[in-house]
Amino acid sequence: MANTLSLDALAEPSLAKPAINKLTLLMLILTGIGLGTGLYAFIVGHHHVYAVTREVPWGILISTYAFFAITSTGLCLLAAIGHAFGGTPIAPLGNRAVYLSIVTIMSAFAVIGLELASPWRMLIYNVISPNLTSNIWWMGTLYGLAVGCMFIEFFSILIGRFGIALAIGALGALAEVGANTNLGAVFATLSARPFWYGAQLPVYFLCSAVMSGAAAIILFTHLSYSLRRETPDADTTRGLQSAGKILALTIFLLAIATAWRFISFFTGGTDLGLIAVSHLLNGPLATNFWLFEIGIGMVFPLILLIATQIKNVPAMSAASLMALVGGFFQRYDLVVAGQQVPVYYGWDNLPSYLGYAPSAGEFLVVLGGLALTMTGFLLGERFFGRVFRQSGHH
Repeated sequence: MANTLSLDALAEPSLAKPAINKLTLLMLILTGIGLGTGLYAFIVGHHHVYAVTREVPWGILISTYAFFAITSTGLCLLAAIGHAFGGTPIAPLGNRAVYLSIVTIMSAFAVIGLELASPWRMLIYNVISPNLTSNIWWMGTLYGLAVGCMFIEFFSILIGRFGIALAIGALGALAEVGANTNLGAVFATLSARPFWYGAQLPVYFLCSAVMSGAAAIILFTHLSYSLRRETPDADTTRGLQSAGKILALTIFLLAIATAWRFISFFTGGTDLGLIAVSHLLNGPLATNFWLFEIGIGMVFPLILLIATQIKNVPAMSAASLMALVGGFFQRYDLVVAGQQVPVYYGWDNLPSYLGYAPSAGEFLVVLGGLALTMTGFLLGERFFGRVFRQSGHH
């Protein structure tokens, strides 16, 4: 590939179909509605649009941010593995994984930016007043570094400078891992919230990232070929099967981690942590936990992958979609369950349970974030589609 950038050489004219253009326009409209709702919240006040309170300050927008950020980390890691170790089966998926990693982290930034009351303060004071002891500072800084690296990596891929892309991509992957584990540590270091506190969450988040990244690259690669009405070639199919094996393994590991985490609360955890667990097992979050997080997110995908021996691409895509849905609810359940038990539990005449249900405004912002991801995917397939068919670094 020449060291010059030409959209004519990168674009997929076959995707400039009226139906795909209409779908892209719909996604843009939904993105605009979500972003518009968030901007409206700045004008009238977040407390009028969002359902969070002083007692439950983190809601579905925080969990959605975590979902997108974690997925971005997984995609970046898979791309780095595919590119760094040339000849691996997953290499044909690497270029698309880099691009989707950028798209998902931008969706994460959009959601968290609309959730924060003063996001510009974060941008300013993150630079002029760094707090090296803060997990949130490290998370924001490292994700910012990762985004810069991924943009440079993808641009280098576009112009054929694969050596630069490989080096910068490796740095970006390291930054993503650091940011992801710091995101887990934001929860894990809060001793006032026993359901979160402990050393497991940073590693759990990293495993979740690999699972979400594998699911996302399978799903979007299958969608890309479906849009073209084509069947994946042999190399891409092998890459999808490798990603399917990674997906099955990480789902299994997450199931084991979830089981042991809950067992630990019953065998020696604090009372407040055990109450939070009961909210998931047989309380207000039980449907979320058993149906979406366990059933749709773990059991059904594993059964489908095992039954098809990870050879059927549509089945892998369906399993990936279910795993992503489950991953979304995993983030939501973790964030909400940790706050439903008040820190003053047991005091007379004070609430012993803090309820939370997302508002319509929050749902619209979440919808906007999801639509932004789909918009980025569709535009990427249209304008960079030929790049995604290459194996990446040579």
